Amino acid sequence: MADKKIKVTLVKSLIGTKQSHRATVRGLGLRRLNSTSELQDTPAVRGMINKVSYLLKYEG
Repeated sequence: MADKKIKVTLVKSLIGTKQSHRATVRGLGLRRLNSTSELQDTPAVRGMINKVSYLLKYEG
């Protein structure tokens, strides 16, 4: 399980989004539009992705 990865990409702008959602996106390691981050597939990361799924594209 520890070697499982999930790839997330920011595909929508953060302008006009809640402050907590912006913080979540930053927590996922995403800085600007179309930036990609490869993260461990853990329940915590899954929860973060679920919270801001409308801004992201994810695979894995």
